[in-house]
This record gives sequence, C-alpha cells and structure tokens, in this order.
Amino acid sequence: MTEYFEEPDLSGNRGFQSLREGFYKALFFSFAAATVLTTIGIFLTLFVDALGFFRSYSLVAFLTGLDWSPSLEPVSFGVLPLVFGTLTVTFTAAVIAIPVGTLTAVYLSEYAAARTRAVLKPLLEILAGVPTVVYGFFALVYVTPVIDFFFPGVSTFNVLSASLMVGIMTIPMVSSISEDAMSAVPDSLRQAGYGMGATKYEVTTDIIVPAATSGIVSSYILAISRAIGETMIVTVAMGMQASIPAVKTADVFGLGIPFVHPGEVFLGSGQTMTAAMVQIANSDLAGGTIAYESLFAIGLTLFAITLLMNIVSNVISERYREEY
Repeated sequence: MTEYFEEPDLSGNRGFQSLREGFYKALFFSFAAATVLTTIGIFLTLFVDALGFFRSYSLVAFLTGLDWSPSLEPVSFGVLPLVFGTLTVTFTAAVIAIPVGTLTAVYLSEYAAARTRAVLKPLLEILAGVPTVVYGFFALVYVTPVIDFFFPGVSTFNVLSASLMVGIMTIPMVSSISEDAMSAVPDSLRQAGYGMGATKYEVTTDIIVPAATSGIVSSYILAISRAIGETMIVTVAMGMQASIPAVKTADVFGLGIPFVHPGEVFLGSGQTMTAAMVQIANSDLAGGTIAYESLFAIGLTLFAITLLMNIVSNVISERYREEY
C-alpha cells in the first residue's frame, strides 16, 4: 500500500521579500553610482578648467618646462620641477615603507602570537590615524635637526625630512593590507609545506608570500598613490620653492656620465604638485587668471598619475590573484 505525501512548499510567499531585496539592490547601486559620478565630476571639473589654461599656455611648454614661477615676472608654468619633487618624495617614501611594511606584515601574519598580533596591529594602524600636519611639524622640528647633525648646512625645509615622514605615514597601509593578504592564504598550504619538511622561513618565503603576491603588490601601489597625493607633510616640511637640480657630468674612464648630486636633491627645499596647488589656492591670485587656472592643470596631471597607478594596481592584482 503506497501512502501519498504532499510535497511541502519551501518557496513560501516571496512577494515582500523580493520587494525588500529589490530595494536593497537599488540602494547599493545608488551608492556605487554616486561614487563613480563623483569621480567623473571631479575629472570633468579639472578638465574643463584646465582647458582654459591650455588655451593661454602651451601644453608642450607645461609638460617640458623646467621653471615653475606662477606669480613672478616673467611667469613660467613648467610642471617638471613639481613632478620631480613629487616623484622624489614618493619613491624615497616607498624605499622606507615597502620593506618595513612587508616585513612587519610577515611577522604579524606568520610569526607573532595571536595575543601579540591583537595588540601590535591596532597600535601600528594608529599611525594611519595621526593627522598628517602632525607628521609635518614633527619632521620640521625634530627630524630636520637630526639630519643637520649628520649633514651640516641642510636647509630648514628639505626634501629628505618630508620623504622620511611620508614613508613612515604609509607603513601602516603596506603592512595592514599585506598582512590581510597573507592571512587569507589557506592554512592547508602551510600544513602541506610543513609536511614536506619545509621550515617556517621556507614556508613563509616560498609559499605564503608568493601566494599573497596580488594583495602585497596592491598594497605597494596604493601606498605609492597615497604618497603622491600627500599634501600637509610636504607643505610644512619640504618648503614651497619648486626646483630641479642641474645635471652634471662625471669623467669616468674618458666617458662623460651624467649624474645628479644627491645633496642637491634631498638636502635642499623643493615643492610637490599638491603643495603648489595649496600655494596657488591660498595666494591673492584672482580667479580667471592664467596663474589661477594652472591650479587645475596641476590637478589634472596629478589625477592622471594617480589613475595610472590604480590601473596598474588592478592589472597586477588580476594577473597574480590566487583563488582558493
């Protein structure tokens, strides 16, 4: 005798639930669209106002000029000194932040005990919450005198102290994102390495770090992008005098090898693109003048550099991303 059992209706009444899910979808989409539209709006604002500048000043002269003096006669708007100052600070900061941040992430992820990690990681991330103007004054008041002890005659406002502080500021970004990427590597890979007789150091360097390469490299690019856009540290500690050192020639075995003296690069004052924008915005230059419109040309250049860095970050992340 076969008994008939009615199959239960597991779908239920989804009318209200579907309406609610649709509302959530529309809400989240509106937030994402607002972010994209904000970025587009910033770009269009910079682009439209920069066009007014390039109608009065040559784009080629702007990109290749070696002198930046928007308020002194004769005016000159060569952006290369600003780009040079920005890149000098950025890559000097990267030399500090990348190795220190990566090694810190390795320690927190692979060597530190759980209790130690729970204390050290929040303390490290406090560095990211310190106002950048504090870093700037610290560089000016404390770091510069130390540099002057080793290199007498260093300028009060100098590139080296600003670069050191920007590097320290970006360490938490590198260490935090890299540590998250390493912690996301499955423990099964670690156990497999130990099962093959590998030491902890070998597992870390040969398995964990390569598996987390995508996140680690992304942290590098994001930290560099953050350093490029830094404003207050370089404004307070680096000075407001745009300059680019002269290229000299050294006679080596009868060959003229061009070089730039490091002291002229790091021990003197300089100016970045962000600091130049602050200087123009706070000056008495009237709106609508070519000097005022140069602010938007600098902003557009900085926007393009930052966008390029983020595109590179996404490409690298997709290229080396591991899925488990």
